[in-house]
Amino acid sequence: MSRQPLLSRRTLLRGMGALMALPLLEGMRPGVARGAPVPAPRRFAVFYTPCGIHMPKWTPGGVGANWSLTPTLASLAPVKNDVLVLSGLDNLPGRPDGDGHHAAATSAFLSCVKALKTEGSNIRTGISMDQVLAKAVGKATRFPSLELGIDQGKGIGNCDSGYACPYANNIAWAGPSTPVPKETSPRAAFERLFADFDPNITQAELVKRRAYGLSIIDAVRDDAKALEGRLGTTDRRKLDEYFTGVRELEMRVNAMEGAGPTCGAVAAPVDTLDVREKTKAMMDLIVLAFQCDLTRTCTFMLGNARSQRVYSFLGLSGEHHAYSHHQKAQANYDALAKIDKWEVEQYAYLLQRMKGVLEGEGTLLDHSAVYFSSEVADGNMHEHTNLPILLAGRAGGALSPGRHVQYEDVPLANLYISLLNIFGVPVTTFGDGTGPLTGLAG
Repeated sequence: MSRQPLLSRRTLLRGMGALMALPLLEGMRPGVARGAPVPAPRRFAVFYTPCGIHMPKWTPGGVGANWSLTPTLASLAPVKNDVLVLSGLDNLPGRPDGDGHHAAATSAFLSCVKALKTEGSNIRTGISMDQVLAKAVGKATRFPSLELGIDQGKGIGNCDSGYACPYANNIAWAGPSTPVPKETSPRAAFERLFADFDPNITQAELVKRRAYGLSIIDAVRDDAKALEGRLGTTDRRKLDEYFTGVRELEMRVNAMEGAGPTCGAVAAPVDTLDVREKTKAMMDLIVLAFQCDLTRTCTFMLGNARSQRVYSFLGLSGEHHAYSHHQKAQANYDALAKIDKWEVEQYAYLLQRMKGVLEGEGTLLDHSAVYFSSEVADGNMHEHTNLPILLAGRAGGALSPGRHVQYEDVPLANLYISLLNIFGVPVTTFGDGTGPLTGLAG
């Protein structure tokens, strides 16, 4: 026999023209007789990185639990037992007609469906697995899915040897011709998730609140204090940790944009161009969105296909895509190794942040599956086989991490079939898949 929860899962804090969502608290779960635990929801996140990976410094030695970290994967040491390394999975639908490997493979990254080669508006690929998941479980949360990224990119035209820009700029597809745009502004993403403003607030009131440097936490403080009196010890701790995380992120977003006390007419703030700060903010947004149960499905693009980012802070002067066409030059190998290592460090940061959030009898990472990959393996050869794949978390006990699992000539779509099944979506086919992927549960 169960009792009604103390709070609705859609409870919002209100004050000074602002509405703020709450984290998932114990008081939002129905009580179950005999103290039976209520399982935490499962979450799925995707971390996409462009231009492939320098595989010799990626692939671990050993298989099973006896695998060793490589230089590229070194930052995963604190979460090594939470990570699966999957080798030997192929995404052959990512092969283009002629040239255009990066855009074609990026469009197939989560769909495993070959894209129609076109520069026009008649784009066509397949629905991505994250959107299949969002349609199945998204009704339980405020946002069915969340799409984030670093680079906006062109919306139309040719972005890769005859492939239209939407193919290069999106991994989430709601349908064959419907890419789901990503949010690339940390400020806009933050306010969408945590600081929805009361529709009755006037622009003057909003300007005044920002001019005085008042945070969303300040705006809802009175309502928060009233709520705390109704919560148990565990929920009060969770609420305090959540407020701390939101406030720290808000301060970083403000610092990025030069926000703060101002007077008179000012130009709209501009997001930082520092990819380090921007990426960290996006990782924190994912953690808080999951912690708040605002969504259970999120995709993140560290760059668009054929990324031309220059990683000057790594001591590099060339563009990422140019380095990926290494022509077997050692200097290019060395540059790629630096970029790849930094990319995995951002993924490791996300995992450690999730591992630090206690939830029920485990952590946020325990209840999640966090997927990392690129559209190709070697960027010079444009390899669509043996892709670089990491899968972290335990998905509520459905995954058995801490291992390197070796496959051979297996469709990547099989992994997506298994993940959808783990999340309660009873599919038997997807893309070019042949069935569920074995070996994920040990």
